[in-house]
Amino acid sequence: MAALESLIDALRHLPGVGQKSAQRMAYHLLQHDRDSARRLALALQAAADGIGHCQRCHTFSEAPICPICADSGRDARLLCVVETPADQAALERTASYRGYYFVLMGRVSPLDAVGVGSIGVAELLLRAAETEVEEVILATSFTAEGEATAHVLAEGLRSRGVRSTRLARGVPVGSELEFVDLGTIAHALFDRR
Repeated sequence: MAALESLIDALRHLPGVGQKSAQRMAYHLLQHDRDSARRLALALQAAADGIGHCQRCHTFSEAPICPICADSGRDARLLCVVETPADQAALERTASYRGYYFVLMGRVSPLDAVGVGSIGVAELLLRAAETEVEEVILATSFTAEGEATAHVLAEGLRSRGVRSTRLARGVPVGSELEFVDLGTIAHALFDRR
């Protein structure tokens, strides 16, 4: 049963998956869907071997330069900084941003021993200093760590004479004010336009 235990342990390392969920997934794959288990194994192997990081923005890419960075039709004056490739994908799905990105692959988190050297801040500052970049949009999350990361980046950019802006925050579209948390309402009032 070493192979089963190894599978369960590997699944348990996925975010949000505990011991019981990992067992359930492993048993399902082995009992009901071995073809999917084989496809999953092949896809994981291909991804682990074939996907690296874009040399310009650090997102995941199979090529040295990702398709977004290779797109000359994008606005080179804008550089949007996000924490993860998932954040980049979310912004791309809006179809409202046509500039380039820089993916930090994390955020400053002193409690987790993640400092500015761990998330590519130096590379970002070099990229932001390119002559065509006029604005760096800080699109980090609105958690304590995301705010700390945005602050560190804004200070670094300011000291180099690079203009930075921060994503606005406020009341979600389609929500009723009475159900929105007080912090969000306060920020929406403060950041109103």
